[in-house]
Amino acid sequence: MNVKGTKREPALTALMIAEDRELASRATAAMAETREFEILSDLKSYPQEQTLEIRLRQIQPNVVLVDLASNPESAAALIRFVSKVEPPVRVIGLHWENNPDVLIRSLRAGASEFLSAPFEAEAQKEAASRIRRLMEPEARNPQEFGKLVVWSSAKPGSGASTLATQCAFALKRLTGKRVLLMDMDLFSGSIAFSLKLSPTYSLLDALERSDQLDPGLWSAFTVSAYGVDVLPAPDHAANEDFEFSRVHDVFEYARMLYDWIVVDLPTVFYRTSLFAFSEADQAYLVSTSELPSLHLARRAVGMLTQLGYGKDRFQMIVNRLNKKADISIADMQKIFACPVYASLPNDYHSLHKVVTRAEALPPDCELGRSIEQIAGKLAGLARADRKSSAALVESKPVLLEG
Repeated sequence: MNVKGTKREPALTALMIAEDRELASRATAAMAETREFEILSDLKSYPQEQTLEIRLRQIQPNVVLVDLASNPESAAALIRFVSKVEPPVRVIGLHWENNPDVLIRSLRAGASEFLSAPFEAEAQKEAASRIRRLMEPEARNPQEFGKLVVWSSAKPGSGASTLATQCAFALKRLTGKRVLLMDMDLFSGSIAFSLKLSPTYSLLDALERSDQLDPGLWSAFTVSAYGVDVLPAPDHAANEDFEFSRVHDVFEYARMLYDWIVVDLPTVFYRTSLFAFSEADQAYLVSTSELPSLHLARRAVGMLTQLGYGKDRFQMIVNRLNKKADISIADMQKIFACPVYASLPNDYHSLHKVVTRAEALPPDCELGRSIEQIAGKLAGLARADRKSSAALVESKPVLLEG
């Protein structure tokens, strides 16, 4: 009887860059066992860009393994450089710990994967598998992949969930394209409840099977509301005890299926939100004009800046703005130390009506027009109607003095 053997994928060739020689030794030994990666060259210090470019041309590796532990700034600079090389070379960050902050920084710099000691075989295999998929000829043109739009707030109750939901409906209405609404608030996600949906599965199911996703499975995980697919949060609060690489996989799979992926996040201070900000094409940070919300929004902007998120990476939205309030947009910009992208009216009656009926906001109410203008600008369909009350704020950055 003939037994058909399992075909083994060839090892991915690699260039190692590591000042931490113990880290390099551990990674090299672990990779020799799995044979997922073949290290062709080992640089014992962070090279100059010109030196690295020459070495890449010489050995033409599939991946570059970069030590993130010795000098994070130098490592990030090299990752950014390698990520722009043509033909593409993938970067894998290496670290002693599975540190979410280090992971986010490396992915934001352009790394494709992240591995931490003891460099377990399964983690190597998953990383190698994802990189091989990236190396395959693209089935679609890059411009056809969906855009990831995330909404978060500095303070619970600021209305980010409502805005994310209505933004998804507005994108569907304006573009007629495929839209996914994803509830990533694992602690208090309420989109399914608000839309009176009864899902069988949740985001957690998609995360647990992120390496097995296919159209049939995805269809089972999502439910539909007003032409928008919804991937709900779990019914009960869950911890962030999953690998963020799984979140990345879910995002990437959703990008292949949808033109727009709108994500509702917990407050920006959670690790899940920070990771999603690093993956997003467009991020919105929501505040209200109340003092506690303004205070937390100022802290959030400061935190994002310290983590390396430039102020062009997210847009500040002021929700439920009272026209009679003593504080002006200019005042709020000084508090935030960044521009206010848009202010939305406190249209309580329209919102109460649609929430009670679990409906999409109509575009003829004040808040509906505001959200539609944001969605239209996001989709490149911004109207020239100057009479609209959407209040997109044309402003320059206003920085605090002193």
